[in-house]
Amino acid sequence: LLSRAEAVTHVVFDMDGLLLDTESLYSVAQQAILDKWNRKFTWDLKGKMMGKKALEACQLCIDELGLHNEISAEAFLEERERRLDVLFAKAALMPGAERLIRHLHRHKIPMAVATSSHRRHFDLKTSLHKELFGLMTHIVTGDQVTKSKPNPEIFTHAAGLFASPPAAEQVLVFEDAPSGVEAGLAAGMQVCHVPDENLSRSSCGFAHCELRSLEDFRPEER
Repeated sequence: LLSRAEAVTHVVFDMDGLLLDTESLYSVAQQAILDKWNRKFTWDLKGKMMGKKALEACQLCIDELGLHNEISAEAFLEERERRLDVLFAKAALMPGAERLIRHLHRHKIPMAVATSSHRRHFDLKTSLHKELFGLMTHIVTGDQVTKSKPNPEIFTHAAGLFASPPAAEQVLVFEDAPSGVEAGLAAGMQVCHVPDENLSRSSCGFAHCELRSLEDFRPEER
């Protein structure tokens, strides 16, 4: 990535677990539901669900934990939504997120968000940070595309909405989820992976660069 960094003209961010500390909230809500059947919401399962659309992720959870006879994906999602509505309104920024966004904005680098979250959840999660997210050129939410990550559709769509759409290789994608990394690579873009420390190392090492935190990304040095 370092040798190619000068080619980057546009940036696309994932949101959950990258810009906003919301992944922990998903864990809290889902474990509360699974407690009914004495099931554990592990990081291995969480890693598989990250980046997918809500109903698809809930179905995967049910499949992995053998809960087909206990609850439907629709019912699981409905209960999860009720719990998350309360939690999301208090979502905090991840370390380094604001510094990086403001740095890119000052240097007139066009930015977008491409999140699997649907629009209602996006509005809830960003309610305390509207001015910061207002620095984005545009926002693409999961309900605006038909296919979930790791399909590259959401990144390709986000790049195409810039006023002067860049070539794929000129776009730098920031992601925390393995499925998002795969989607960015499939779109032909440069990808920077910022995985949670709990994510299995077998799910890392595929992006152009990897950081422990957005605080470690120093665009001014590149």
